[in-house]
Amino acid sequence: MTTVVWFKRDLRTRDHAPLVAAASLGEPVIPLYVIEDEYWQLPDTSGRQWAFIRDSLDDLDRQLRKAGSRLLVMRGSVIDTLKQLQARQDVKRVFCHQETGGHWTFERDKAVIGWCSENQVEFREWNQFGVVRRLGDRNVWDRAWTELMRQPLLEAPARIPEMKGIEGDASGYDSRDFTLPDSCPDRQAGGSTRGEKLLTSFLDRRCVGYQYNISSPNTAVRACSRLSPHIAYGTVSLREIYQGAKATGNHRNTLPRKKKSLTSFRSRLHWHCHFIQKLEDEPELEFRAMHREMEALKTGPNDSERLQRWQEGQTGWPLVDASMRALTHSGWINFRMRAMLMAIASYQLWLHWRDPALHLARMFTDFEPGIHYSQTQMQSGLTGINALRIYNPVLQSQKLDPDGEFIRRWIPELAGVPSEMIHTPWLMTPTQKERYGGNTYISPVCDHEQAARVARKAVGDFRKQQVSKTETDRVLLRHGSRKGPVQKRPRVPSKQQSDQLSLFD
Repeated sequence: MTTVVWFKRDLRTRDHAPLVAAASLGEPVIPLYVIEDEYWQLPDTSGRQWAFIRDSLDDLDRQLRKAGSRLLVMRGSVIDTLKQLQARQDVKRVFCHQETGGHWTFERDKAVIGWCSENQVEFREWNQFGVVRRLGDRNVWDRAWTELMRQPLLEAPARIPEMKGIEGDASGYDSRDFTLPDSCPDRQAGGSTRGEKLLTSFLDRRCVGYQYNISSPNTAVRACSRLSPHIAYGTVSLREIYQGAKATGNHRNTLPRKKKSLTSFRSRLHWHCHFIQKLEDEPELEFRAMHREMEALKTGPNDSERLQRWQEGQTGWPLVDASMRALTHSGWINFRMRAMLMAIASYQLWLHWRDPALHLARMFTDFEPGIHYSQTQMQSGLTGINALRIYNPVLQSQKLDPDGEFIRRWIPELAGVPSEMIHTPWLMTPTQKERYGGNTYISPVCDHEQAARVARKAVGDFRKQQVSKTETDRVLLRHGSRKGPVQKRPRVPSKQQSDQLSLFD
């Protein structure tokens, strides 16, 4: 009898429970990845995401070959692939990890489970994140998360029973033949090998000062772990990252400042699963506001010109445009800039949340549906339980990029503008523009201060008139944060204080 290990967003061999379980049976194993055309036609998928996955599949195949196996890549639907394999290889089991994705993957998984049941094929799922299926009480979630993170890591199988003759029974598909157009020159490369190197460099040295340096786009590129796409596509397990950070932080030779940085980092791993749990509990969040009554705040089509200018980094606000251009080029930007981009779209540009959310999803190489849709709604003021975060693009620019280093890199139109003028180039006189440049940079789409005032009043009035306590209480009960794990933060003798907004506050 043959076991299919179906790889989805878990592209590794280390700490991979389904693969370990399949190998331990001593019967033939088919490691399978299916390229699903329908998935890649969804509005929140993109070529940069696929390119990262393609790198990871190559690396996964190398890992499997060390254990005497190989990765079978097929193209089409999962059910059609399983039918083909079952007809020729006597498939009796399908092992995989749980996935909390969008509506499409949810329906796909249900269909696969149904097919397995109808064809007497055992279907088993394992949990790789601290996300609980059919969670009845949010108060017990934290305990479940902690228990999962504390479980021992699983070593990659030394030997995986090979399925003989698979080449003749099913034609493998070369993942490099499947392409999606997307210009992302500075995209992070995928694969467990690169992910492990990033984790090592972060724990060894880059983590120091983490909590202070992740806000500015200038320092965040190095200060952030940069593990987010590896977590999203499972090239390194979340449990391995968490345990590595904890072990390093608790080591007797680790200095207090580094311990504090790693404690801050571990708390974000906790919040990672906290947010995915929201989508697990309420899949409709992909399409409508978490606070159902807030969905009626904005109706009608979005202003297409404003949306396009925001997407292209042409709003006329330097830090906003630099952030969007950097994201388009690299597929990554730090959290503060992500939050600012979404908030600007929602408040100053008064766009309905869904179009900006889909654009950002396509731009993020590390797109994680559970985090993304909850976060974009939170930054748009649609949860009903969180304070409004209306970012002032000028103050953020002056605070996080005071010398204009990040702005000049991504907005060459402003390369010669002095630091004291670069945050508000629209205030420059014609003489100053003639002297320093900036004539070709676009004027702001609107007065950001006036737009922010109008937006704050509109949201406030809507909440008073249209939002009920019953619905707000429902959201709080179902999705509100609970007390997390107790993290003892070592005191560090330093005058430096963090001005970082709470990551998910």
